[in-house]
Amino acid sequence: MLILLPPSEGKTPAVRGDAMDWASLSFPVLNTYRAKVLDALGTVSAHEDALALLGVGASLKDDVERNTRLHAEPAAPAHQVYSGVLYDALGYKSMTPAQRRRADESVLVISALWGAIRFADSVPAYRLSMSTALPDVGRLASFWKPQLTDALGEIAGGELLVDCRSSTYAAAWTPPPADTVTVNVFTEVNGARKVVSHFAKHTRGELARHLLTRRGKAPATPEQLRKAAAEKWQAELVPGTARKAHALNIVLPG
Repeated sequence: MLILLPPSEGKTPAVRGDAMDWASLSFPVLNTYRAKVLDALGTVSAHEDALALLGVGASLKDDVERNTRLHAEPAAPAHQVYSGVLYDALGYKSMTPAQRRRADESVLVISALWGAIRFADSVPAYRLSMSTALPDVGRLASFWKPQLTDALGEIAGGELLVDCRSSTYAAAWTPPPADTVTVNVFTEVNGARKVVSHFAKHTRGELARHLLTRRGKAPATPEQLRKAAAEKWQAELVPGTARKAHALNIVLPG
């Protein structure tokens, strides 16, 4: 089982420590492309219109300025750098050592800057969205799609992929539909369902935690995933097709 997560919008910078070691990152075949995005991000972030070019507000001025020196910034494991609703619900820090090892092996974060990294990979905090277009790189989802298809193809084969990404990050890589289950979250009031957005992050984080901390073997099929989710929620499985992934619908009370 592999759990695909988006990065958090907000990130927690490391206070001290060594700079990122390129050779230690997972999927080293991506390093050439990571370096290209990093250089383009540094150039844009040093521009007088950097905030507008990156589509962020004035409150993120310090984050954007940090983008100009990422080669030298202290790095920390991704599970520490990524923060926010989904990652708080996942609660890596409160896991047992065995559960953390399982998370390190099972979680892939699809990133606008790094392409794909694992939880134990040490990276600096940065500010960049997958929807951004950078000079000489273009829109990042389009830039990363062929690279991730090649780099992740081998590890995806035969694994159950639990896709908890937002649509922005899902656009950067389309895994094999037969082995993939996207996670949707609804509320239901008086028989009427409504898609939830912000709270869906929390529920996806809770689902990831449940899958990583529950006893027994990890789910290996979409139906086994539905059964695991049904241990905590009302859960339905919508079968996929030759071109479309399965869908796990988690229904919360309104």
